[in-house]
Amino acid sequence: MRVAVLMGGRSSEREISLRTGRGIAEALRNLGHDVVAIDAADGRRLPPGDEERQALAAALDPSDEVALARPETLRDAEVVLIALHGSSGENGTLQALLDLAGKPYSGSGMLASALAMNKAVSKRIFEQAGIPTPAWQLVSADAPATAVDASALGGYPLVVKPNEEGSSVGLTVVRGEGELPGALRLAAEFGAETLVERYIEGRELTVALLGDRPLPIVEIRPRSGLYDYESKYTVGHSEYSCPADLPEPLAGRIRELGRAAASVLGCSGVSRVDFRLDQAEIAYCLEVNTVPGMTPTSLVPMAARAAGISYDQVVQHMIDLALADARRRRIQQPSKT
Repeated sequence: MRVAVLMGGRSSEREISLRTGRGIAEALRNLGHDVVAIDAADGRRLPPGDEERQALAAALDPSDEVALARPETLRDAEVVLIALHGSSGENGTLQALLDLAGKPYSGSGMLASALAMNKAVSKRIFEQAGIPTPAWQLVSADAPATAVDASALGGYPLVVKPNEEGSSVGLTVVRGEGELPGALRLAAEFGAETLVERYIEGRELTVALLGDRPLPIVEIRPRSGLYDYESKYTVGHSEYSCPADLPEPLAGRIRELGRAAASVLGCSGVSRVDFRLDQAEIAYCLEVNTVPGMTPTSLVPMAARAAGISYDQVVQHMIDLALADARRRRIQQPSKT
């Protein structure tokens, strides 16, 4: 098939998006597909086999209007694989544009993408569905530290992060009241709203899904103690176990929670659900990622390998799920009379 890969863009996760896009493009070529790699920052078509280097070397003027992709670069594509992380790539904007263009695309649809990207909204839905999530408070980016009711959240430590960012960008674990103003200022650099939530002492787990099929659970042990941007994307900064060392009844319960969290938001395609497991073996859902990373250190390929699924096969699943979702959307559209 002729497949367009949208990557790069201008979000804070641009570099990771380029790594994801490069891996996907290589897999597509291995599978025999005709690939068009596009830097969504300006719609440029990137040279085959050299997408990441070419895009990183590009001098992009941030004052320019963002062009998700020039129409002509997508016109002949039979399916679009989204490798964009953060902002317009994950929040439903791009998905809405592709719906209007009638192009099948990977991942969740417009509404599910928007719900998952907004952490506060998704947590409200988790609570309504009975899915455990850490106690939380949403404050405006200009709110003073006194606006945070730490006692209502269970006291310190707290996690402070932008309400609509990924890859732990702008995230701080606040151990005491004196650290709170600086954490709020950092999070405010990345959006108009800041999420403050209870820090769950325990284990870091994630459940990847291919459609509604949960893959083996991955446990992450960051050497720094915090699974931040560097721990996620720098080789050797974290240790991983997959499948995670959990008794099967507990593992099965967490996998089902992962499936339920993605389902209640309406997610489809390949997704990933992040958890913290406390000492009482309660798994708290942190968020759902609708465009999970596909870099060499990413968690979805790791979980897939544990299930006997190669990286290239995951990418083929992305295409198959995208086409199935497009068919379903067409069937659900009301007929015109």
